[in-house]
Amino acid sequence: MTTRREPTDVTDRFPAKHLARPQIRQLPEPPASTWRIIGPGVIAAGVGLASGEFILFPYIASQVGLVFVWAALVGVVTQFFLNMEIERYTLATGETALTGFSRFWRHWGLVFALLTYLANIWPGWVTSSASMVTYLWGGNVRWIAIGMLIAIGLILTLAPIVYVALERAEMLKVAMVLVLVVVGAAFAITADAWSALPQIVTEASVPVEPLGFALLLGALAFAGAGGGQNLVQSNWIRDKQFGMGRYVPRIASPVTGKPEAAPSTGFIFEPTPDNLSRWRSWWRLANREQLYTFVLITFVSILFTSLLAYSTVYGKPGLSNSIGFLRVEGEQLNAAVGGWFGAFFWFVGAFALFAAALGIVDYTSRLAADVIKTAYARQAKESSLYFGLVWALVLVGCVVLLAGFDQPLVLLVVSACVGGLMMFIYSVLLIVLNRRVLPAEIRITWPRMAALGWSIGLFGVLSVLTLITQGAKLFGG
Repeated sequence: MTTRREPTDVTDRFPAKHLARPQIRQLPEPPASTWRIIGPGVIAAGVGLASGEFILFPYIASQVGLVFVWAALVGVVTQFFLNMEIERYTLATGETALTGFSRFWRHWGLVFALLTYLANIWPGWVTSSASMVTYLWGGNVRWIAIGMLIAIGLILTLAPIVYVALERAEMLKVAMVLVLVVVGAAFAITADAWSALPQIVTEASVPVEPLGFALLLGALAFAGAGGGQNLVQSNWIRDKQFGMGRYVPRIASPVTGKPEAAPSTGFIFEPTPDNLSRWRSWWRLANREQLYTFVLITFVSILFTSLLAYSTVYGKPGLSNSIGFLRVEGEQLNAAVGGWFGAFFWFVGAFALFAAALGIVDYTSRLAADVIKTAYARQAKESSLYFGLVWALVLVGCVVLLAGFDQPLVLLVVSACVGGLMMFIYSVLLIVLNRRVLPAEIRITWPRMAALGWSIGLFGVLSVLTLITQGAKLFGG
C-alpha cells in the first residue's frame, strides 16, 4: 500500500507529467501606484468594445428601453472575477492560465486555441469597421476590409514590442469613445433619455418578448469580452510584467525588435513573509486595475451607447440587429444634432471596430503561439510563432473576402456556441488550478470560488440555450 506524499516545497504541487516544474525565485517588488500598471484592463475593455457594445445593447435599448442595461453590469462583474482568477495564476507563476491547464492534460491549450480560431477566423469585426468607413466616404467594403487586415498585420509585425503598440492603440480607442460619451451627453442625449435612466433599476426586467431569451442571455454573458479574450489576460499582464511575469521575455518584432525564446514554464515564490507582503500589494493593485479600467470603462460605454440609441431610434420600426443599425442611428443623429455628429459617431465606431479587430488578431495568435511553444515546440521562438500565426490569420481573412463568401450559417452557429462553452469549461479549470496548485496562502478563496460557481452556471446555461436555438436554425427546426 502506498500513501500519497505531501508536498515538501511549493514546486511539488505542480503536476510535472507534461511540463517541468517551475523554478523558485523571489516575487518582484510591486510599483507604488496603480497607475504604473494601468494597461491590461484598458486593452481588455478596448478589444471588448466591439459590435456587442455598439450594436447589441443599443439595439435592445431601441426595442425595450433601458430595462435591461442592468445585465451589462452583471456580465462585466462576472468577467471581472473570471479575469482575476486568470490573473492570479500568472501573477504567482509567470505562466499563462493555458500553461497551467496543460499541466493536467497536455492538450487543453490546443483545445482552447482551436475554439478561439473557430470563433474568430471570419473577419467580421474588420468588415464591420469597413462598412462604417463607407458611411463616411463611400467605397467598396471588401477592399477597405482587406486593406485594414494588411494594416493590422503590419502594425503587429513592425511594433518593437507588440504589447506596447496594442496598449497604445486600445488606449486611443478608449479615449475616443470617452470623448464620444462627453460630446454625446452634451449634444445628443435627450431629456427624455435622461429621465428614463432610473428604468435601469426601477423597471429592471428580462424582456424575453420580443427579443428572445438567448439574445438577452448572450448580451449579459458577453458584455465586455468573452471566450478566448478572457484567457489572454494572462499574456497581457505578463507582457506588462505583473508579478512573476517580470521574469518572462515579451514578444518583440522580428524586424524592429529582438525576439527571444521565452521559457516554456514559469516561476514560483516561496510563501515567506516578505514575498507574501509583496503578493498582497500586487493582488490589490491588479484588482484595482481591472475595476478602474475593464469594469468601469465597459459599463460606462454600454450605458452611454444605450442612452444614445434610446434618444435617437427608440420605437423606430424595422431596425436590424446588425451593422446596418449603426447606419440608421448615425442618420438619426445627423437629423437631430447635425451632420457633424453623425460623422463623428461613425468615425469613432469605425476606429473602435478596427481596434477590436487588431486586438482579436493579436490575442488569437498570441494564445496559439503560447500553446505551441509550451506543449509542442519548446525550442521554437514564441515571437516567430506569433508573427507566423498573425499573417496566416490575415491571409485567411483576405482570401475569404476576395472569394466573396458570405459567412456560412454553420460558422455562425459555431461562433455562437464556442464562446460560452469555453468560458464554462475554463471556469471549472480555474477553480481546480488555483485551488490545487498554488500555495495555501495565495490560492483562490471561498468567496471567489462562489463567484466562479456563478460563472459556471451562467455560461453552462448559455451554452445549452445557444446550442438549442442555433442548432434549430441550422437544421431547420
